[in-house]
Amino acid sequence: MKRDYSECVPNVIPDLRFLHHNRSEPSITWIGHSTFLIQMCGLNIVTDPVWARRMALHKRLAPPGVELSDMPPVDVVLVSHSHYDHLHLASLRKLKGTKRLLVPAGLRSKMLVKGFRLVEELNWWEEATLHGVKFTFVPAQHWTRRTLWDTNHSHWGGWVLESDAGPTVYFAGDSGYFRGFAEIGRRFKIDVALMPIGAYEPEWFMAPQHVSPEESLKAYMDLAADYFVPMHYGSFKLADDTPKDALSRLEAERLRLKIPEEKIIMLQHGETIRFAQR
Repeated sequence: MKRDYSECVPNVIPDLRFLHHNRSEPSITWIGHSTFLIQMCGLNIVTDPVWARRMALHKRLAPPGVELSDMPPVDVVLVSHSHYDHLHLASLRKLKGTKRLLVPAGLRSKMLVKGFRLVEELNWWEEATLHGVKFTFVPAQHWTRRTLWDTNHSHWGGWVLESDAGPTVYFAGDSGYFRGFAEIGRRFKIDVALMPIGAYEPEWFMAPQHVSPEESLKAYMDLAADYFVPMHYGSFKLADDTPKDALSRLEAERLRLKIPEEKIIMLQHGETIRFAQR
């Protein structure tokens, strides 16, 4: 059956002046897919850097919310795992800034071979603190591979970002639904959860590795997070579901669970949440 991918996530004109000059106000800007620019304690932090114009044979469904050439200098890059739709080396090389990489255990050696020098790898529940921000690598239910010979040679997971000057942010990376969400919720008081909602069909095959929209909201409730920000949809065709499918199911489940509409922050590509304004 032919699927309709014509309804994509809209792009807005990013507030580049703010993004380049902001040194104090916590903010989150959605670039697309699982790529965000998070500003916290004066740091510019990028998650899962992917500005690629295509993924395998498929062109990008919508352009990045902030072009690579328009990005401010990046201090920290968080990598959830090494799948190509979460780690695009050409994008990473072109980012400006010192780009200190925090990566899953097992990935540091590969990044060093690729020419990156500031790389620290972490196991689940390990943490690193930089300029007042504590980064904790947390579990996920997933897998990873970049070649036929390196399946699960490195780890996978999500990241929790904490500071005294802003919200606690949970970036889930990629995951199937598992009881680890509840454990993360017990260990952290999460203000904002960046959660995947796409690449879930066919569910008989995808469920162990990708949450459905309904499971993503269940995970959000397990986390006891305040706000939910959908991601991992609307940029690439990775499975049989469409952006419209994901959003329709998300809204139906939100209504069923009676989650207040204002708790779901629907970002457009290039849009910024400024927490001093909330």
